Amino acid sequence: MLLDEFHVRQEKLTKLQALGINPYPSHTSRSTMIALAHASFEGWAEEKIEVVLAGRLLVIRVHGGMMFADLADETGKIQITFKQDEIGEELFTQFRDLVDPADIVEVRGVLFTTKRGERSLSVQSWRILAKALRPLPEKWHGLQDVEARYRKRYLDLLVGEGVRERLIVRAKIISSLRALLDARGFIEVETPTLQPVYGGGFARPFTTHHNALDVDFYLRISDEMYLKRLLVGGFERVYEITKVFRNEGIDHDHNPEFTMFEAQVAYQDYRFGMDLFEEMFENAAHAALGETTIQHGDISVSVARPWKRYRLVEAIQEIGGLDVSVWTSLAEAKAGLSPRLSGKKKCEEMARMLTIGECIAFAFEELVEEKLIQPTIIYDYPVEVSPLAKKCADPRFTERFEAFALGSEIGNNYSELNDPLDLEQRFVQEKKKEAAGFDEAHQTDEEYLEAIQHGMPPACGLGIGIDRMTMLLTGSTNIKEVIAFPTLRPKEG
Repeated sequence: MLLDEFHVRQEKLTKLQALGINPYPSHTSRSTMIALAHASFEGWAEEKIEVVLAGRLLVIRVHGGMMFADLADETGKIQITFKQDEIGEELFTQFRDLVDPADIVEVRGVLFTTKRGERSLSVQSWRILAKALRPLPEKWHGLQDVEARYRKRYLDLLVGEGVRERLIVRAKIISSLRALLDARGFIEVETPTLQPVYGGGFARPFTTHHNALDVDFYLRISDEMYLKRLLVGGFERVYEITKVFRNEGIDHDHNPEFTMFEAQVAYQDYRFGMDLFEEMFENAAHAALGETTIQHGDISVSVARPWKRYRLVEAIQEIGGLDVSVWTSLAEAKAGLSPRLSGKKKCEEMARMLTIGECIAFAFEELVEEKLIQPTIIYDYPVEVSPLAKKCADPRFTERFEAFALGSEIGNNYSELNDPLDLEQRFVQEKKKEAAGFDEAHQTDEEYLEAIQHGMPPACGLGIGIDRMTMLLTGSTNIKEVIAFPTLRPKEG
């Protein structure tokens, strides 16, 4: 059926060309957008308003010597009408016989209101701008195959409910972050995507080869290590919004290519970061939505300040029901945690752990994380899982905080470790973890270590996953819904 439709439309294309009509002209005389045309009706005194509109035809209805169609552009849609005795038989017939829904056209006419009160455009002339050789999905069914929706996102944007709106909200969120930070004296910067040593996070990288240098590089898993080099160089407030790449699984809140916001603030600590983090979310909600409460199914989530805050060990005890503060040895930690784990795989993962701190962090992940529905800040993480964070007064823990909502992490942040001797020892411990089988251990970055040996001021680092932030603020349950073109397995055949 689709092949027949393709051939029918191709024949119409040929007929248009035979009439001397260019079906793909490069210029349009559009004078306004559809939303502005609708706005012209406000306070309208029935004066003649002539406009030129351009957009995609959604439906066409023929009633003898009259035709009706819906025309849509980025801003909205409007009904357009054709009367044969007004537009002339030639233009009327050409439109009726050679134009289809999905075609992109330009129409010139006069705005009017029908007897039923529908705002419309009476067409006086028209011309084709792009002949579509394939139809749109059926209006009432759209794209039912989930993978087809993501693979053919261009069609999903045209017929899917809320798809375009989510991407517009995403753009407003990013704009709000820039506006807030620029007003606070931050400088937006750019750092390398290709890195000789990957760092700034726990993840497996994508590897690529540079032919001219005959050396392997990594697509960055974070830009953190380069932002901190800028602090060494004298910048005090910097940020970047960029793509990062992590060679890991794909699920409802993970995509191998995603957008990360990272910032570094000199002469501040993680308490400053907590306050700024909350403000950024609240400000983004106001800017993108006009409110701070978002509906996720039956759950209302509020990003208004202040958020709940727990020390990590307090959260494990109060929410997870396990007192990890009494653990004094690795054996005791594993014995205490083991009965609370579900499945052989989790027990095997715990068995590879070398320290009490790793077990504490694992207890949080397994017993607490998914229960954090309202935006919550968890702080003071074990030093063993925070290689780049500064130690607390209690040296077993670091000045690191993560934010969670709807059971998922939405940001990782900390007071930056600027003691080069301490950092060198942390890198040694990460090497031991790597030797024990942890693929995501942090790599030793000798050049970064040399940089901070020149002196890096005390600083707070902030990291926010833009995709998860957009999920939270749009009520989305799948990261693919907030990415224009998510990563998919290549289509076979």
